[in-house]
Formats: sequence, structure tokens, C-alpha cells
Amino acid sequence: MKTSRTALAVMAVLALAACGNDKAPVASGDQNSDKSPLAEYMGDGFKSSSGGGGFSIALRAGGAQQPSEEELAKQRKVEDATAACMKTAGFEYVAVPPEQNAKSKFTDAFNLPPDKFAEQYGYGISTIDWSKAGDDDTNPNTKIRNALSPAAQKAYDKALNGPNATGNGAVVIQGGGPSNSGQQDLGCRGKAVEEVYGKGQDRAADFKKFDSLFKDLQALQKRIESDQKVVDATSAWSDCMADAGHSGFTKVDDPRNQVQQKLDALTGNKPPAKGSGPAKTITGPPSFDKVDSAKLTELRKFEIDLAVADQKCKAKGYDDAYKKVQYDAEKEFVDQHKSELEAYRDEMANR
Repeated sequence: MKTSRTALAVMAVLALAACGNDKAPVASGDQNSDKSPLAEYMGDGFKSSSGGGGFSIALRAGGAQQPSEEELAKQRKVEDATAACMKTAGFEYVAVPPEQNAKSKFTDAFNLPPDKFAEQYGYGISTIDWSKAGDDDTNPNTKIRNALSPAAQKAYDKALNGPNATGNGAVVIQGGGPSNSGQQDLGCRGKAVEEVYGKGQDRAADFKKFDSLFKDLQALQKRIESDQKVVDATSAWSDCMADAGHSGFTKVDDPRNQVQQKLDALTGNKPPAKGSGPAKTITGPPSFDKVDSAKLTELRKFEIDLAVADQKCKAKGYDDAYKKVQYDAEKEFVDQHKSELEAYRDEMANR
């Protein structure tokens, strides 16, 4: 029986995080870039971050193809099971056919060229309220929840997504947690997914055999970053940023990190401490509802100005230099790990 490719791919991301990549995914505006040699095996959305943030993997491995009828049928079963569970819990929930799911409100933004994305959204950190990403006025369940009192909304969220749920459907599990943290109560939705796709612990176990591959991928990333051509290109990028009025950056992910730190200070968000077990930390994005609007506006202007300069400086030579080193290294990596990569790709395709 096949299981969710999305769920398995997310576990692959967490597995890479456990190997040392503890940076959270953020908007990049580079969705239209061409595929790297590893993308054939890791999925269309796989990319080696030229910002030094490590690798990220597509949420749907194996390409951007439309879900099969079998997959759609399973998604319908999840919705039906969720609705039945919520009814038992005393709440109304409408099973929404997957075909009716509206596209993300940010889809058009992420289809922009990198320079246009930077001009409008910067890095997509303070300029997009990710806590509202799941809002969809066309979804009947959004309307049902919005009609409830604040206390009833909390009870609804707990029934739907478990006691650690936030209003936007995210689950908050701070810190490394116990070894059985994968057994968290995820509410009716989690029970429905488990009923249709199988237990999460079983799916996670499928990735243990790829631990060595993930570690080798992390080593590959370090080799790319330490290549002299990339080091020289990074130095030139740093000089360019200083000339543009943004001095002090020595790593290409520093500007993005600085914006994130400023936003964390503004929202009071405290990222998990390093070494606290990133693979077991799932946090919902902070809401901007209670943030000082004037300070948020100032931060957004700073982010856009910084991102535009960053984009221009990378385009002057860094991007090409990094890509050349990356592609050459990935081709060599594929030659040396082809059987493992094929096994990973086949594992994902058969679930």
C-alpha cells in the first residue's frame, strides 16, 4: 500500500536537519531555477542553497506532476475520516474534496523571477504573514471556525489538530522532546492521516536506511561551500554589499538571518536553541497581529532594500560561480552514490 509522498518527503527534510541543517525553510523567489543533477533523484524542488543554508527537498518528491487518482482517493478518505471524527467530538467539519483546494495565496509571488520577488517581498520573511498562509475564505471550514467564540475556536483547534495546535493549523512542539515525540496527539486530522497512510513512526523508520546518504549530502554541501571559487565569489559579494551600503556580511546567508533575527525580536519569537533537537521541533510561524505596525513597516522596507542589494550582488558573479561548483560536485556525487540515490528515488515513488 502506498503512503503519502508529502509526508515522507517532509521526513527527509527533518532527517537532513538532524544531520546539521537547522535552518527553517523560507521563501526564496527562485522557484523557476533549472534542475541540478541531484534533483532527478531527490525531487523537482531539491536545491543546494547558495546561501549556505544546506539542502532542501521538494515536498512532493519525484516531480511536480499532478496527484494520481489513487492519491486523490486517499486524500478524500482523510477528509471523510476527519469529518467523522470531528462530528464525534461535537464539531462540524466539511470534507473538502482535494480537487476543490484553492491554490496558495502566495503561489503567484513564488512564480516571480528572483529580482522581482526581492523588489516586492524581500526574502519573504517580514513581508509575508505566514501565520495567515492557511487562511482560505473559500474553505467552508474556515467559515465554520470563524463563526465560533474564541474559547470554542481553541476547542475546535484542539479537536482537529491536537492539544499543541495553533489557530493556523501548525503544531508546536518545542525542544528535542522525548524519544517518542513522534507519538504526539495530532487530533482528528492526524488520526485520519494515520488511518489512511499508516503510522508516522513506521514511515519515519523507512528513512533510517538513508541516514548515510543524508550525511554524505551534508558533507557534499560543505565541500561546495569551501571550494576556493565559491570562497572568492563570496568575498566579491561581500565587497559589493558593502559598496551598496550593507557592510559587515561575510556569509551569503547573513542578510537573510539578520532580517529573521530582527523579526524574532519584534514578534517575541524565540527560535529553539541549537542542539535542542531540530528534527523534533515543529513550530508555527509567529503572528503579526500584535506587532507594532510602524516598526513592522520599517523592517519590511529594510528587508526589501537589503534583499534587492543582495540579489544584485549575487547576480554579478556569485550565482554563476556557485552553480558551476555545485553542478560539478553534484555530478560527481551522483556517479559515486547512484545506487543509493536510485533506491531513495524508488522508495519515494512507490509510496
